[in-house]
This record gives sequence, structure tokens and C-alpha cells, in this order.
Amino acid sequence: MKFDPKGFDADELIDLYKKLILPRLIEEKMLILLRQGKISKWFSGYGQEAISVSAAHAMESDEYLLPMHRNLGLFTTRNVPLFRLFCQFQGKAQGFTQGRDRSFHFGSKEHNIVGMISHLGPQLGVADGIALAHKLKNNKKSTLVITGDGGASEGDFHEALNTAAVWDLPVIFVIENNQWGLSTPSHEQFRCESFTDKGIGYGIKAVQTDGNNILEMVNTLREARNYTIENQAPIIVEAVTFRMRGHEEASGTKYYPDGLQDEWSKKDPVDNFERFLKDEKILSKQEIDNIREEVKDRVKVTWDKADVEPQIEFDLKKELADVYAPHTHQSAQPGSEKSEMRFVDALSDGLNEAMKKHENLVLMGQDIADYGGVFKITEGFTEKYGKERVRNTPLCESAILGAGLGLSINGHKACMEMQFADFVSEGMTQIANNLAKIHWRWGQNADVVVRMPTGAGVGAGPFHSQSNEAWFTHVPGLKVVYPAFPEDVKGLLLSAFEDPGPVMFFEHKALYRSLTGNVPKGYYNIPIGKANIVNRGEEVSIITYGSGVHTALEVVNEQNISCDVIDLRTLLPLDTETIFESVKKTGKVIILHEDTLFGGIGGEIAAQISEHCFEFLDGPVVRVGSLDTPVPFAANLEKGFLPRERFQKALSDLLKY
Repeated sequence: MKFDPKGFDADELIDLYKKLILPRLIEEKMLILLRQGKISKWFSGYGQEAISVSAAHAMESDEYLLPMHRNLGLFTTRNVPLFRLFCQFQGKAQGFTQGRDRSFHFGSKEHNIVGMISHLGPQLGVADGIALAHKLKNNKKSTLVITGDGGASEGDFHEALNTAAVWDLPVIFVIENNQWGLSTPSHEQFRCESFTDKGIGYGIKAVQTDGNNILEMVNTLREARNYTIENQAPIIVEAVTFRMRGHEEASGTKYYPDGLQDEWSKKDPVDNFERFLKDEKILSKQEIDNIREEVKDRVKVTWDKADVEPQIEFDLKKELADVYAPHTHQSAQPGSEKSEMRFVDALSDGLNEAMKKHENLVLMGQDIADYGGVFKITEGFTEKYGKERVRNTPLCESAILGAGLGLSINGHKACMEMQFADFVSEGMTQIANNLAKIHWRWGQNADVVVRMPTGAGVGAGPFHSQSNEAWFTHVPGLKVVYPAFPEDVKGLLLSAFEDPGPVMFFEHKALYRSLTGNVPKGYYNIPIGKANIVNRGEEVSIITYGSGVHTALEVVNEQNISCDVIDLRTLLPLDTETIFESVKKTGKVIILHEDTLFGGIGGEIAAQISEHCFEFLDGPVVRVGSLDTPVPFAANLEKGFLPRERFQKALSDLLKY
């Protein structure tokens, strides 16, 4: 291996060696501890340390790094305290996730590191959002994200690179090509000769470098950083290396062909750099030995200190409290002046008020800029706020959701409009595993609102009409909001933007232009998590939300029934206090939702009522929903699918019980 020291003085070369040897000696310690059963799992970056060290060394300390499993050297080079790192590996309270996640599944706001999740690809979209925030601030910063050769096969890779290219984002995409995805060799993963070939398809620059040569890596990444900043454009850096250990230690390396590890051991980044430093008389053998011993002692002492920390204790109150980012609702009361608005106009007015109040809010979605979105909700917004804040997106739902998280990490608020709620399936990993869990895992807020045009009744068929709100009520960390009236949609939307955590905001499309109401002008909010009783009576409690509220009101008015109609407004967290008070008063309850019956939120509400209000009930807890089929297209079929007629009969039967 040839090293070109041009541009490096002796002090920097020695510094690089110290940075390189630290993760190597930690690796050696971890492998011993693993065999002793003192740690449960280890993803080894042995032989790949030059990539991680170079990434942190080449970037400025205030620039974000998004690492993967084998990037220990990135953390150590960023001077993450070894004590906290070792506590993290042991699941101790002083670790970054307080025992809630393992190894490198964490980030550190202090060190501008954003941790990965096991799905490998989603952090690429997050890097896009962080870079977009830099671009909006015009602060001449770059962002570096690492993925592997295996992870580069995921759809998130394509979406993130395509989005970065279209938006001209200053992102360095480092592909750590160690040539194996667990036991699967590269030729079974992809057909391209080099990942630089992919740059052509995205219209971005791509370079290949020797990932084991630390000086070549540092120079390449410094040049890449300068390129992304000067050109405001992304770049691919393929770092060729080899994974000497197993994917994780338990999987072993028996699948490697004989002699392959011996061949790559000759290219070891530490051994070769040590040889270079000795040959160039920059460090003597004795000096290298002294550095090694000093680092070994530091590792041992720090590990022992972490080892004697007590095992973490379960604290129910804390575990539940940390699911959501702390937020205290500050009431903004509506003024007396009102205007009659359609549901869709109130929604647009709420977005407009949010854009005025939060200058760091960025709206993203397909066709939302000049076109105004398919429902024209953001029509005229680009003239008011510019295309930087009202952004058309490629059809890359996962990358854009990730970008929303990245914007939040880097000091912005984000709103993504799903063109139709049905399309959210393309971004479930980002929502359920990244946005929802990130605060609970390592205290990072996700200031993202996902707008979800939803529901049937408009003859749009099975892929533009389904009600999928229940998918998200099962995900701790999300808030799920579903207003039924124009005044509520505005007030709740403004509260969603005030909340520092992720909010799934459902809007029934059939209400957009069919429903009007007197909506307060200006800025006001309505607290998330509080239901509203829109009709009061004594005979029965009807619990519903969205279009179900209007179905219920129509039926009870037609039949002159004395009942409570509870508009939930928020599905998660659920206002059980209002529900229980009503049920205890009336003794009978029916739950109505447009979502299909089986697995709908009605089942959870029914269970809560049965558990907490059983002695007050004078009849069975009844649920009514749409048919357990996809949403049909033809009008008569859709009418039969929807629950109105079944609701009328079920309500009548319950009242007679």
C-alpha cells in the first residue's frame, strides 16, 4: 500500500495514527469481552477503521455524520466519551439510549452524530433533510452519510440519492463496499462493476477510493466535502474495503473462500500505516508501542469504570414519559371574528397561519408548489413563501419523510403531504421505526407533521380511499389526529405544528368541499388529545371521528335520539376520560368508524370500555365499521361498503336492548 503524505505534516500523521489505533484496540477488547459473555453482540469494523476515522477527521465538527454498524472510529474520532460509549454497549443508564437500544443504534446531538436503525437505508433520507437545512440557512456546510454495499440495494438508497440530486443537496454518500452482505457476495447483490456507475444514473459525481488507505480516504473526503459545498451538489464516494470479521460475531466467516482473509490482511489499514510511519521515521517502533500501551490502558480503565456501573432499573413512569418529546400546550384562544369556510379552506388557512408563525417550517409534497397540490390546498403558497419552503418532491415518500426528520434534527419544522393517505405504505419504516422511536431511543425530537388525505365516499377505488389511521395508533411515539369540522382542522393543525414530536394528521377528502363552518380568523389552537362532545343526551354514547361524526349526527337527528356524540378528534393519545364519563352516564355505547371493522381502533376502545366501565353497561359494547374488504369503486358497491346503513340498524337494536 502506497501512502502519499503530501499536505500532511508530521503532527497530523501522528494524530491520525492515534485516531486509527483507538478503534482497533477497542475492537480487540470487545472481541475478548464477547467471548467472555460480558457483551451480547458485536458488529465488528476490524480492518475497516480507516473509513470511519477519515469521515470524522475530514468533516468539520459542526457538520453532521450519519454512521452505520461498523463505524466505531467515527464516534471515537468525534471524541464521544469512551465511558458513555462503553455504558451504551453494556446497556447501562449512562449510555446514550439508557438501555433501550444496542451498539451503534444511537445518536448524539452534542457531537452532531445521527444514529442508524437496523433497516440500513432510512438514514440516507435523513441526511438529505439535514443537508437541506444547511442549504436553507446558506451556511456552507456539508453532510456525510455512510451506507454499505448491501444497503445500497434498498429502495431508500435510490430515493435518497435521487432526491439529493434533484434538490442539489450538499451530501456525501459514502458507500462502504466490503463486498459481502452478511454471507452474500457482491455478485449476488448487484451487477454493476463499481458504485461509481450509479452516479451517472442520478446525474451526480461519483468517485472510488481505497478504503483501507487512511491518507487517500482523508484526501478524497476533503475533496468531496469541498465539492458538495462549492457546487451545492451531492457526491458518491465508494470506499473499497473488506469485512475481516462476521456480519456480527455469531455469524462467523466460514462462508468466505479459503485464502480471502489472508489476502485482505495484507491490506490492513493499521498495519500498513504503522509500517509507513516507521519507514518515514515519523514514529519509531518504541513510540508506536508506547502509544498502543497508553491506549490499551485507557480502554481498560474506562471499560472497568463502566462495568461497575449498576445495571439499569426499570422505571415505568420514565419509560412511558419518554415516548413523546416534552410539550406543554400553550392555549391560543380564537378571536371573535369568524368567516364561513369549507373544510379545505380552513385547512389551507391553518397552513398559512403556521407558515407565518414558524419561519423555519418547510412544506414538502408531490405537486404542492405552483400547482397547489391535487386538492389545491397550497395554491398560492409559493408566491407568499417561495419554492425553498414550499417544495415539490420526487415520488420518494420514504426519502421525503426521512428528510423531514433531518430538517427537524437541524433546527427546522417539516410538513409532508401524502398525496393520498394510501401512499404512506411507501414510507412506513421512516414513520414507525425512525420518526416514532427516535425521542424514546436517544432524546432527539422529530418535529414533523404528515398530512394524510384519507377516506372513501368519492368513488376513488381501493388505492385512493382506504382508511389507514389504525395502522399508526399501534405505534408508540406517534400522535394521530383526525378532525371532523373546519374550525377543528385549523386549530388542531396549528397545535400539530407546535408539538415537537411526529403527528399523523388525517383529513377526510369527502369533507374537503362538502362541509362548511364558521372558522375563527387568525391564529388559534385546539389541544391534541382532547375529544369534543358535539351532541349531548342520555340514551346512548356514540363514539366516532372524521366522517363518522357527520353520519352519527345525521342519524340521531333523523331518529330524534337523545345521545352523546363524541368526536374523538385525536386517536392517539386517546381521551379515555371523556369516553368513560359518557358511558357511565348513558350505560350504552356504540363505536362507529369508516375504517374496516376488524383491527380498527373501535376494538381498542371497546376493550377499554369493557375493562373500565363494565359495571355501568346496560348492553353490549357495539362496533360498526366498513366491510372487511378493500374499498370498491362503483357507487353502489362503495355505499354498501360504508357503514351508514349497518350503523342505523345497530343503533336501533342497541336502544331496544
